[in-house]
Amino acid sequence: MYNSKTIFIAGHARLPQGMAAKSMFETLSITAEVDIKYGVILKASCTLATEQGRNFIGELLRGFSLNEGTAEASECIQNHYRGKASKTLVAALKDLEQHYLQQK
Repeated sequence: MYNSKTIFIAGHARLPQGMAAKSMFETLSITAEVDIKYGVILKASCTLATEQGRNFIGELLRGFSLNEGTAEASECIQNHYRGKASKTLVAALKDLEQHYLQQK
């Protein structure tokens, strides 16, 4: 059901060589449903190759407010995600933040 108090946005970044997802996609995407008023990420997903990875990132990002920037969420990714795509996830999150700020 559509919620008029949220928006759906996406951020993208180029995948590094040697990633499993690279065979399926050239870029990694993070998508998020975001509360319009507070900028809080309600749900998030990404195009990592494994379901476990996608779920992990979704849970990791839930609750962060884009109104406060992405520094804390980026640090959380760097501290808790130990895969090759760490820098790419941070870059995609930064791109997602830029798209959010453009719509404000």
